[in-house]
Amino acid sequence: MWKLPGYTDKPEEIDWDFIHKEYSWVRDMVGVIQDKHHHAEGDVFVHTKMVVTALLNLPEFKELNEQDKSILFAAALMHDVEKRSTTITDENGRVSAHGHARKGEKTARLIIYKDYPAPFEIREQVCSLVRYHGLPIWLSEREDPPRLLGNCSLVTNTHHLYILSKADMIGRICDDFDDMIFRVEMFKELCIEQNCYGKPMEFKSDLGRFKYLNEGGYVDFEPFDETKFKVTLLSGLPGSGKNEYLKSLGPVNVVCPDDIRRKNKISPTDKVGNGRVIQNAKEEAKVFMREKKDFVWNATNISTDLRGGLIDLFMSYGARVEIVYIEVPYKTLLSQNHNRDYKVPEAALERLITKLAIPSLKECHNVKYKVS
Repeated sequence: MWKLPGYTDKPEEIDWDFIHKEYSWVRDMVGVIQDKHHHAEGDVFVHTKMVVTALLNLPEFKELNEQDKSILFAAALMHDVEKRSTTITDENGRVSAHGHARKGEKTARLIIYKDYPAPFEIREQVCSLVRYHGLPIWLSEREDPPRLLGNCSLVTNTHHLYILSKADMIGRICDDFDDMIFRVEMFKELCIEQNCYGKPMEFKSDLGRFKYLNEGGYVDFEPFDETKFKVTLLSGLPGSGKNEYLKSLGPVNVVCPDDIRRKNKISPTDKVGNGRVIQNAKEEAKVFMREKKDFVWNATNISTDLRGGLIDLFMSYGARVEIVYIEVPYKTLLSQNHNRDYKVPEAALERLITKLAIPSLKECHNVKYKVS
């Protein structure tokens, strides 16, 4: 069973001295101020201690198996990890930390991937809980809550999210406590209503799911499939094994920006030159797409925005797009990168790890995860 050092499921056994010494990111929480309207209890460290304690006392938490308990413990400990970098005070004295959950997801992934290795599925459960821990209290204020909920349910166990959000509300002193708890309970009811409480929202097809999550409409709508060919978009850090995976596919059409760059002797740091590389790669892809031929786009593609631009292009030609995400453990990644013919400088690789965004089913018709 995976667990962070310091994990316990008994409130009276939490060793905060150990946790404070073990994790620099916990120490960073000390002194990070919060808005007194929502967090009169004190700084982020005080709030985090209260949330973890509240979590372990919840009846819903006590009913979970040990692995799920350890996942929630880690998520509670990390849920506000990036308030340290996002907290600001405006001209009216109001304190906010906009974007802390989105940034916190990447930090949680980095911490677990490098320092406390966990199976991919477990790590991503922790990260998605950090990312969406605020969803239950603001979901009702957003446009098309069921669609947002559907996207969340594909990457997050909504039952676990309900438990974490409830602990987050109990672990604070605020003026609107009753309203916040009511919102959390309504989140649970909406999940049940949409048949995605503790499980992913169900769709009739991959195409129907993609259309619903990106355009709205009805969950059970079955659109006509107009796709004519398939594009496989590889995604993964340098050294993760994309080329080896490509070899396993046998003879396939491939578009590889790195090959174009090397052929034209363009440096990886030449921004203008690499802009031309991408344009040339897209032109190669268009040749295949005009002829409705399947092909593989072989590049790192670690950011959602970068993948999104390519996917839009491919779909505009009628492609069915599948992302194949490839990952190996951190130490293996360093070793494989070191032994590559075209090694990426370690400092550059470390920067790429901090920017990694795991592909989700909202992005395209299907995603496969090839992890070891």
